[in-house]
This record gives sequence, structure tokens and C-alpha cells, in this order.
Amino acid sequence: MPYLILSDASLAFGHVPLLDHAEFVLEPGERVALIGRNGCGKSSLLRALAGQGMIDDGTVWRQPGVHLGYVPQEPPFDPELTVFEAVVAGMGEVSRLLAEYHAVSHALADESAADQTGLLERLHHLQGELEARNAWSFETQAERVIQRFTLDPDVKVGTLSGGQKKRLALAQALAVSPEMLLLDEPTNHLDIGAIEWLEEMLIGANVSMVFVTHDRRFLDRVATRIVELDRGKLLSCPGNFAAYQAKKEQMLHDEAIQNAKFDKFLAQEEVWIRKGVEARRTRNEGRVLRLEQLRRERVARRDRQGKVELALDAGDKSGKLVAELTHVSKSFGAGVGEKRVVRDFSCRLQRGDKIGLIGPNGAGKTTLLRLILGQLQPDEGNVRLGTKIQVAYFDQFRTQLDEEAALVDVISPGSDYVEIGRERKHVIGYLGDFLFAPQRARSPVKSLSGGERNRLLLARLFARPANVLVLDEPTNDLDIETLELLEQLLQEYTGTLFLVSHDRAFLDNVVTQTIAYEGDGRWREYAGGYQDWADYQAKRRAGDADVAPVKQVSASAAQTENQPKTRSDGARKLSYKETRELAELPGKIAALEEEQKEINRRLEDPALYQSQPREAHALSERLAAIDDELMLLLERWETLE
Repeated sequence: MPYLILSDASLAFGHVPLLDHAEFVLEPGERVALIGRNGCGKSSLLRALAGQGMIDDGTVWRQPGVHLGYVPQEPPFDPELTVFEAVVAGMGEVSRLLAEYHAVSHALADESAADQTGLLERLHHLQGELEARNAWSFETQAERVIQRFTLDPDVKVGTLSGGQKKRLALAQALAVSPEMLLLDEPTNHLDIGAIEWLEEMLIGANVSMVFVTHDRRFLDRVATRIVELDRGKLLSCPGNFAAYQAKKEQMLHDEAIQNAKFDKFLAQEEVWIRKGVEARRTRNEGRVLRLEQLRRERVARRDRQGKVELALDAGDKSGKLVAELTHVSKSFGAGVGEKRVVRDFSCRLQRGDKIGLIGPNGAGKTTLLRLILGQLQPDEGNVRLGTKIQVAYFDQFRTQLDEEAALVDVISPGSDYVEIGRERKHVIGYLGDFLFAPQRARSPVKSLSGGERNRLLLARLFARPANVLVLDEPTNDLDIETLELLEQLLQEYTGTLFLVSHDRAFLDNVVTQTIAYEGDGRWREYAGGYQDWADYQAKRRAGDADVAPVKQVSASAAQTENQPKTRSDGARKLSYKETRELAELPGKIAALEEEQKEINRRLEDPALYQSQPREAHALSERLAAIDDELMLLLERWETLE
């Protein structure tokens, strides 16, 4: 039986129909990707499917009793709640009890807390209520997803970053053990490591889902079916994104041929009807009626939205040298709280380089960029900047946009024209290149969607010459067609590009080299894009594990077995004790992972929480401890490698 059925659905904002008698069915086990142009109605459709939005006509049927998890594009959270309270908030009536039980437990752990007796009595009362409602499984599930998303349960939501809030929203949705997930841009604000982990989790979970994303690599890996919202209709294509692209090209070709034939036939009929008095004598009334029907069909036909017209002026050439960093280090804080963001980094960047920065959220990508551009002074080392540098900066948080300003004032304040290269354009026409209709040119920025704001910021950025372009997450909220056009523009850009992005396909298609975070403030240059870096990392790990023993055997003729191994990367030699430790690490990790699997198997049994709630709680704590132990062992492995 389907989990979800959308029948004859219609939805319009103003005169534009977002859904035009659309049909959709979600079967169990399907992972459906919903794609389409910015502003076509994907988020509105997802809200309607989740029961948090209305449609003008038609029906939305959800299988009764199915648990649903919904993650909107910008999840609303009370900033005063703790992470644990926010996660259990979606669990219905037991959420209040769980939140209070969590708070009382933590209060008891504080020995200085007053009224320990009262707290114990309250804890006992809450335990009774939770047992009566069979709610221990909810608490365990909440703790598991919080640990899985590496969140601190006691931290206030208001202190979280954008990436942490996105993980919190995913944790809240998964805490109810849903059979169906609806996700709106789940990869936004997540770093590459978190995105890859999310991919594996969604693929491994036995959950049906509909998700909206612009991440093509994510689409290829996760989706089992692609559904495109195009001019109010839902067009389905089985398979991943690569299969959809092949089918879509053929569909557009067929549509163009059919439209051309229709338009030619309509033009012929219009000529016939306008022949005059002579033709009227021989008119066929049926033919006249058919012509009227053809006219109605042509008026009703919605042509595809045009493409963004991108143009970028690289301005005057900079000097051949853009920046040279020599043994640069940068730290924040002091003493125990000191954080080393950049440690002994050297590089030489030249005109025309296209550099991608890869690293987890909080690693210091923005700090490193500011050091390279001379906007921040290093604690140690030297930064030498080139000459004639003109920098244009794209801010992922769009702080450069005034919410109350009109679009024309954002692009060209005080002037009706912009100059792109040697071409002078009226600002209204220039906004049209970025798919902003003339009637919206005087609209305020606050009326725009996320994707439209990104397009506006790109339009503002490209309206000024720049020979050094810094793009910080430019792909957020952009549709796939615009992404591909932006890729092409950046490939042809003759200036120097710095790109911070978690879109792996975008990095691969644009950059010529990467600067990747290696941990502990260390950064390293690599040739190629993301996949080149990932392949290198995989080969290095495989080489350390598999090739090293071969090297030891082949070298035995030249050196004795008890001599320490020479590291191929030039690092220090491992001691005998460290070599033994490195050899034992895989076995320790494997043992912990087996224990982890066994605990997860036991915790999946609902009877455990009814008959042995204390044991269930102890197993949950052991599961958390295993995660910590695994993290320490993996970090130690990386250090020894």
C-alpha cells in the first residue's frame, strides 16, 4: 500500500500556478528526489505533503498510522530550548515528561544542587509516568540520534551554528523512528563529511522519503526515482540523477519538435482564417471551431522558464603573483582554550589559479582565506600579496543584502545602468538576465526566496569588475540548471578564484587545485578537485594498511627486521611500541564495532524497555561510550599514519 498519494492537486500564488492538476504516489522503500527551478513550488509541495501547508484543490492522502518526519529548509526552533528538549519536542505528549526527566537527572548529578531529596522524589514520580506511557524507548531513541549527529544535549539551540541546527532538525525528525521522511535541502550548511555520513545513513535506513536538494552527487547516491516539478506538472523518472539527465534531454527534444509542429499548424490556420471574403464562402465551421481550440491550447501552454544569462568581467589583470604564504600560523584564544586554526602553512598562488578549500565546518576556511587576501595578520610567518588585486566577495550568509532595499538599488545604487566589460546595460534588463521580471525590480529584498537571493547576490557581484573572486558557498539554494551555468562561467573566468563549497560535483567541475584541512590546524595543497583529493586519501590509507607489509618484506634483504620502518611521506619514524600499537588498532576497532552492532540489536527490541528499563539505559550509555572510544582510536590511527 502506498504511503502517500497526491491527486489532482492545484496550487497557485498570484497568477502563477505552482501545481496544475499534479499527481504523485510514494511507495514503501522509495527514495524520491524532487527537483525543479527556483520558485517552481518544491518547498510548497513538500509542506503540503507534510500536512503543514494547504493546496487550492485536489487531495493529499497519507497512510493512517504512518510516522512522518519533516525537515523544512529553515527549521524553526525556540532558541531557549536545549538540544535534548528540541529533539523530543516532536514526540507528542511524552515530550514534556522526557524533557523534565532529562533536566532533573542533570540537576541530581550536580552535588551542589539544593533539595536533593525533592529532586529524587520528582525523578521517581517522572519514572513512574514514563513507564506507564511506555516512553523509555523514546528517550533512548532521542539520545541515540543526538549522539549520532554529534550534538551536545545540554546546549541551548540559540548558540548553534547553521550546520548544527540542520543536524538538530534531522535528529528531531529521526527521533520518532519515521517510516516516511520529507527533507527540504538536507545538505545545506553541512560539511562534506556530514553530507557523506547522511548519504550512508539514508541509504541504510529502511525509510521511504521525498527530498529536495541541488547536490548532484547526493542525488546520484541516494535517489531511486527523480520527480521534476516543471510548469505545474510532476514528471517521474526511475533511477538516479544520471538516468534522469539522459531521459530529460530526449523529453526536451521531443517537446521542442511537438511545439514547433503545433505552432506551424496554428500559423497555417491563422492564414486561412484571414483570407477574407473569398475564404468566408468556403469556410468549414468545424475548422473554425478547431482553430478556436488551437488558440486556447496555445494560450494555456506554459513555455519553459528561460536560463540565467551570466557574464563576469575579470577587469584589469592582476600581477602574476596573487599571494605567497611562508610558514604562516594563526591561533585564537590563549592558554588551555587556545585554538590553532592554521599551523605552519606555505603556498604560492598565481593569477588564473582556481582554488577550492575543503574542510569541516569550523576548521578555519574563512580564516585561511582572510590570511591569503591580507585581511588578517598571521601570528607567525609572512604573507606577500601581489599587485593590482581587485577582490569581489560572495558571502554565504548574504549579509551584504539590505532587506529593505529594492532590487535595482542593490545592483546599481544611484544609477540606471551597469557596465559588464565593454557592454552597458539598463539595470532592469540586467536583472532580467538573472530571471527577475521587470515588475519585481522595485520589490524589496525581503520578498525574495533563498534561491532568488543567491541569484541577486551573484548579479551584484558580477556587476563589478574583479580579478580575484571569492565565493563562499555560492551553490546554496540554486537550482541545478543555474549551477551548471555558473560552473561554465567560472571555468571560463580568467581571474583567480577561491571557492569554499561542500558541493562535491561543483568543486570537481570548477577548481584546478585544492587546499584541504588535515587536522590540528594543518592545511595541504593538492592538484585537482574534490574527487582527486578523496582518491589520494583513499590510496594513502590503503597504502598504509596493505602496501607497508610488502615494503617490509622486499626490504629485508637490505635491512634487518628490527629496524624501524621509514615513512614514505617524510614524517618521523615510528618507534617499536608505536608500530605494535598501529598493528593492534584495526582489531580493537573491529571488536568495538561488533559490540556496537550487538547493543544496537538489543536496543531495537521493544520488550527490553518494558521488562528491563535500567538495562536499556545502561546499554544506551555504553553505546555512547563506544562512540567516544572509536573516535579516539580513529584519531590515534590517523596520528600514527
